Amino acid sequence: MQKTLPPIQAVARKLDLPEKYLELLGSHGGKVRLELLSDPAFKRRGKLIIVTATTPTAAGEGKTVTSISLTQGLAYIGKKVIITSREPSLGPVFGMKGGAAGGGLSQIEPSAKINLHFHGDFHAISSAHNLLAALIDGHLFHGNELRLHPDRITWPRTIDMNDRALRHIHVSLDSKKEGAGRQTGFIITAASEIMAIVALAKDPKDLRKRLDSIVIGVTRDGRPVTARDLHATGGMMALLAEAVLPNLVQTTDGTPAFVHAGPFGNIAHGTSSIISQEMGLRLADYVVNECGFASDLGAEKYFDIVMQQAGITPSAAVLVTTVQSMRQQGEGEFERGLPNLGKHIEILRTFGVPTIVAINRFPADSGAELNRLAAYCAERGVTSALSEGFAKGGPGAKELAEKVVAAIEKNPEPTAHSLYSLNEPLTEKIRCVAQRIYGADDVNFSEQAKAKLQQFTEWGYEKFSVCIAKTQYSLSDDPKRLGAPTGWTLNVNNASLSAGAGFVVISGNMMLMPGLPKVSRASSIDVDDSGTIIGV
Repeated sequence: MQKTLPPIQAVARKLDLPEKYLELLGSHGGKVRLELLSDPAFKRRGKLIIVTATTPTAAGEGKTVTSISLTQGLAYIGKKVIITSREPSLGPVFGMKGGAAGGGLSQIEPSAKINLHFHGDFHAISSAHNLLAALIDGHLFHGNELRLHPDRITWPRTIDMNDRALRHIHVSLDSKKEGAGRQTGFIITAASEIMAIVALAKDPKDLRKRLDSIVIGVTRDGRPVTARDLHATGGMMALLAEAVLPNLVQTTDGTPAFVHAGPFGNIAHGTSSIISQEMGLRLADYVVNECGFASDLGAEKYFDIVMQQAGITPSAAVLVTTVQSMRQQGEGEFERGLPNLGKHIEILRTFGVPTIVAINRFPADSGAELNRLAAYCAERGVTSALSEGFAKGGPGAKELAEKVVAAIEKNPEPTAHSLYSLNEPLTEKIRCVAQRIYGADDVNFSEQAKAKLQQFTEWGYEKFSVCIAKTQYSLSDDPKRLGAPTGWTLNVNNASLSAGAGFVVISGNMMLMPGLPKVSRASSIDVDDSGTIIGV
């Protein structure tokens, strides 16, 4: 594939991107300079299309493939378009799920490079995160002038690999100073608050402000301590100077693509960077942006976190669904799983965004089941289209692209809105999401969660969004509750503060450092005799 890709300069010309704003990184990739955003010749003019899904199976429902093929389909019908996608993490690449650059005839290329070290962004974010961790322990070693409470330090270390052995560790075992032997651990880089910050920052000034605001722990008398207090921001800014620039690449057929940042879809907001979206809206008529997991997570977080911070309002939402997803949600019975699709349609209507359902076709799907999905959508007044991007690329998403354009032209300025006001108490924001999006009857807060939410409010963070981290495999907080469950209570066991990212993470028990399976994908990835990476 790499031998047939056009040079990245040719891709940039499709966007009328001036050469002065493109920093080349090899033949097929580059970074776009931030000066573009302040150039009066490039005003925000495009329409943003978010892509979300019904509740996924463990293998996923092809949301990334559909996002890419929709972008290719829009180009196929003559539209000026770009996709803004997240950067893949090495954890899934070598773990169970594999690469995250699409598949078949709908991939972002060069896919092997994107799935691995891709322009060093993840390494830069890991380094900035670990610099702050090292400064914390250095501060303890050199006298602890800030009077940090060693047992209440909340900033872990990070690595971009599934390594369960690092979940819980003890550090400074050779020291007799304060904090010697304290317990901490590693999280995967995609779960780092710095990853979320890079994705949410609007410009370098905003990035600096957010890094300054990171809360790493508390003093012995209970006051929050920030990265600014440790004089850590300048060093982190230096490490992130290149990572904050969006990466320009291309799809299988040469359609422009931004791939930038990769925050988790559970403990963070799960979508590409605001900077890449802003650039896309200045360079193209349509911007396709994938949101992590299903609409109860990805779409909700876009409207309640990203939109509230960035001021970017989606013009349409594409809801990806599959026969296999409905069958799983119905515990083996296809028809019984359909209420899950109905609930996700309802969720997107709650946010006031025009919605088109993309029925992602798999080889084993029967015509009767595909027709039933389309009929179910029609019964609810929602347009649907069969999507065959994996097998056919852009032409396989032509109908979907046409229906998305028609929906936007019919309602060019939709009144999309967030679910709650930032002025509401944190507990009420949580209850609002639980009841109106997940379908819960109520919320049960543990004493630990109540205490932390009260503390964050007293510290002045009550106007933050809430980022609820729950399972992606159910609308509820129990992965075994399938379909569209009702009559249940959301259990909130804990809360953590992402002050730089601007949200409070609400959780039960989320795994922030996955482990490798017994047979990992590392065993099938290799380099052939010509030096080409294979098996990713």
